[in-house]
Amino acid sequence: MKREELNQEINIDIPEAPKQPKPLRKLKKVDQRPRTTVVLNEYRGLHESPSIDISIGDEDERPKRSPEQQTYHGLHEKKGEKPSESGKKQGSGKKSKKDIIVKISSVAVSIAAIIALCLNMPILWYKKSGQPDERVSILTYFKRWQPTVDIEGELETPTMELNVDTEVVNEDFTDGLDLPQLIEGQYTVLFLGFDEDVENTDVIWICQFDIAGGKLNILQVPRDSSMLYYTSNETTKINSVYAWGDPEVSNIQRVVNCVQECFGIPIDAYITTACFDIRDIVDLVGGIPMTIDNEIMYEADKIIPAGDPVTLTGEQAEWFVRFRHDWLQGDIGRVQNQRRFMVAAMQKMLSIVKDEGKIKLYSYLNTIYKNKWIATNMSVEDLSKLADFGSTLTMDSVMVNMVPGEDADYYVNSKDFYSIYSIHKRATIDMLNEYFRPYQNPMLLSESNIVEFVEEYNYSYDTYDDMGATFKELEKATEPPRATDY
Repeated sequence: MKREELNQEINIDIPEAPKQPKPLRKLKKVDQRPRTTVVLNEYRGLHESPSIDISIGDEDERPKRSPEQQTYHGLHEKKGEKPSESGKKQGSGKKSKKDIIVKISSVAVSIAAIIALCLNMPILWYKKSGQPDERVSILTYFKRWQPTVDIEGELETPTMELNVDTEVVNEDFTDGLDLPQLIEGQYTVLFLGFDEDVENTDVIWICQFDIAGGKLNILQVPRDSSMLYYTSNETTKINSVYAWGDPEVSNIQRVVNCVQECFGIPIDAYITTACFDIRDIVDLVGGIPMTIDNEIMYEADKIIPAGDPVTLTGEQAEWFVRFRHDWLQGDIGRVQNQRRFMVAAMQKMLSIVKDEGKIKLYSYLNTIYKNKWIATNMSVEDLSKLADFGSTLTMDSVMVNMVPGEDADYYVNSKDFYSIYSIHKRATIDMLNEYFRPYQNPMLLSESNIVEFVEEYNYSYDTYDDMGATFKELEKATEPPRATDY
């Protein structure tokens, strides 16, 4: 039976098949490869993917985007900013001056740190007489360097009794200046000036820096002072002790021992110089201005003109400190005139610090050291510290004294004699206790080896027993009396 007939027979209505829908608009085949638009010199972020342009439908129907819309702009990029030629934002490809300075500074700091490390590493052996050897850094070695100590040598530890005043110098006492001192609070330097032959010490100054007290006390010892037990020279004068003293010790030690045992002043260091070295030192600092009351004729062709002020050259400075023939009091007149030179030299040093700075003063010291115009056992650091302390002093805080005494004749035999300077022992001890033993107990007459040639009850005069004056007072001092005036 046919299907139609069968369906009719069983009365089943079979619905008509639905009409087929109209097919959608045929999709255009699109190139599946990403269409990437590469724009030269366009900025791209670190995590930005390439630009993909997928077109669906007719090309003409796609929305048109302007070039500005198609370009990605970073978060901090200004809209419309043109990309640089290297594909980066403008300015990013060029190092700024600030970056260069920072890098150079970093390198410089690194190099400086390396140099500082090397300078402070204990890599050198330091040796000093009487002390154990030790390893020190280059910096410490330079500070302790004593470039001229080989000329005169080191000083021996004094055998004299220091008699320190323990009520003042106790365990907690300090002067704040780290120096190799025999007595805390003070530092004493023996200054010697030689004649042309570098044999006689015609200038003898004991310079005691009272560091704790902020003072400087200077004691002038006349070159004709008799020191009977310290020289084999028949004149017995102190200026011969250097060349004619105890043969068992060095030349400089001879003078140091004499000073310590006669005046009770412990010597920490020394400075020696010759008269011809004074010329170079004075010329180095540009001369010493001072008042010359009357013309000084050192020799017929060596004249210092009068004037206020006259800037002494090195040569003229030598003539000035050595001149003695026209003074009424001879060598004592020379000592008095040397005080005026001290004051002028002090003023010159203070003016250098004020006008040119301490660095300039240190450079002068370095030149003096390097040329060996002085001999000293002080290190570069010690000398710099003293110069620094000296620059803080005022003219009122510097006191100068002379050893009290009077002229006398010393007979070698019944016929031959020498003119000497006989020290007044009691007046000297009193003066020393007042000015030169600030941290020691008072000195007794029995503790001094001074020998008098004129007994106290037989003194002819005591003119020189009180010669103390501050630099402030000496600023107005005039020249000593001349023999021609009497």
